[in-house]
Amino acid sequence: MRDATIHDVRQYSEDSGIKVLDRSVAIIRAVSRGDKTLAALSTDTGLPRATAHRIATALEVHHILARTEQGAWTIGPALARFSTGTSPHLIGAATPVMRDLVAATGESVQLYELTGDTRTCIAAEEPDSGLHNVVPVGSRLSLSAGSAARVFAAHSPIDTPFDPADLEQVRADGYAESVAEREVGLASVSTPIFQPDGALVAVLSISGPAERLKPSPADKWGKDLLAARKQLEAAL
Repeated sequence: MRDATIHDVRQYSEDSGIKVLDRSVAIIRAVSRGDKTLAALSTDTGLPRATAHRIATALEVHHILARTEQGAWTIGPALARFSTGTSPHLIGAATPVMRDLVAATGESVQLYELTGDTRTCIAAEEPDSGLHNVVPVGSRLSLSAGSAARVFAAHSPIDTPFDPADLEQVRADGYAESVAEREVGLASVSTPIFQPDGALVAVLSISGPAERLKPSPADKWGKDLLAARKQLEAAL
């Protein structure tokens, strides 16, 4: 049985002689073919569940893997960034802008990147205290609800459930807002970030408890968000 397990793992990864590296690559390759639950990951790699869980969790810490809303492992933003060609300069330029935005609003701030049929949080800043919305870096969220999803839908050729007239308004305003759309009790306002050539590179969001941001997150923090967008795009 043990020899069979070793054989199963090696069919997904070259044998480098460094066991933990070979197993890590086997897990990444398995997940790259589609999101995997722990049971599926163990079956695909031939690794015991405890081993697969330990390594996958470690890869998640480094954002090489991430978790879907259903708890399965998926490819994380570190690899997604390499595959889509996103420059590390984006994160470096965004970090001080996002921190200033947190300081000004007292709310959470996220930066999302389009990753296939999902949006992935590639950077996040949180206030030091108080009730706030936490989106872990690496989280993959739906493109069917939320202000960031609306911005991606307005500026990307993706399938969308949103009304075309609503998306036209998003393009005209330069932002989108939502209250209790993706999650009860959560509200947000988001704006697109464009590269110098005009291509959409990310979406910047402010999010927090709906009780603080309603009835209109855009009325409350839209000007601050658009100022941050201008600063970030200038840095790019």
